[in-house]
Amino acid sequence: MATVKDYTNDVRPTWCLGCGNYGIWNSIKRGLVEAGLEPEQVMMVTGIGCGSKMPDYMHIPGLNTLHGRTLAVATGYKLANHAARVICVHGDGDGYSMGANHFLQTVRRNIGLVDLVQNNHVYALTKGQYSPTSRSGWVTKTSPEGAIERPLNPLALAISQGATFVARGFALDIASLSKLIAIALSHRGYALIDVMQPCVSFNRPMNYEWYRERVYQVADAGHDPADRDAALTIAFQYPGNGDKIPLGIIYQDESVPAYEERVPALAAGALVAQPLRTRPAQDYQELLEEMF
Repeated sequence: MATVKDYTNDVRPTWCLGCGNYGIWNSIKRGLVEAGLEPEQVMMVTGIGCGSKMPDYMHIPGLNTLHGRTLAVATGYKLANHAARVICVHGDGDGYSMGANHFLQTVRRNIGLVDLVQNNHVYALTKGQYSPTSRSGWVTKTSPEGAIERPLNPLALAISQGATFVARGFALDIASLSKLIAIALSHRGYALIDVMQPCVSFNRPMNYEWYRERVYQVADAGHDPADRDAALTIAFQYPGNGDKIPLGIIYQDESVPAYEERVPALAAGALVAQPLRTRPAQDYQELLEEMF
């Protein structure tokens, strides 16, 4: 059985000292171990952002994609090899801005992958512009008079569009985040984990102490994750609204089949394991003549 050491390599991260990515990095390794997975059973897909170099710092198969295309590429991989556990790791800019449409389509398809979004409410890699989840009125290099837009609420959006697993973690609470990741990896379909991540360089007001004063575990408050209406109510408790920040499983429904369960071509097994089927050249010639 794999241990954390099996997911560890000799490459040291280049993140800022104190970055929330360190907690997420350790949580992912522990979560994969808690899920009982070996490195070769997992594929990590990442986008563009500070944390998207995560596969470089782990002994794990990884695929780094274009900005905002993380979920699209991960969907293709999952359909080609649906026996693998696919985990996406990207930031709020990659996931909720450039990749917002892919986010919605992945939610409604219920494709079987874990979508871990490092939500630090800022574009940190490009030095401090406001992101889709930044709070209104926040002054940055690109919003000197304060951000005008209201922040995107990813949990409420996901639940409203039919997501079957919606959760939130906190980068500093490694034990709880590891458990969330392990549970999400066994979920039947799409699993969103929105991770509150302090950015010590470009979003200093929302520091670790700021989060400690606001986070709470929904399980401790008696929340039933099967209650969709209650989940939506909790989802609207969002940092941009000045509310407490709920952590844990907000909503979970295991009754909805995953997308890959409903694809007839996958009934015979993973596509990568199926024999290559070719068609006679005549068939292609007839198709070309019909089209042109």
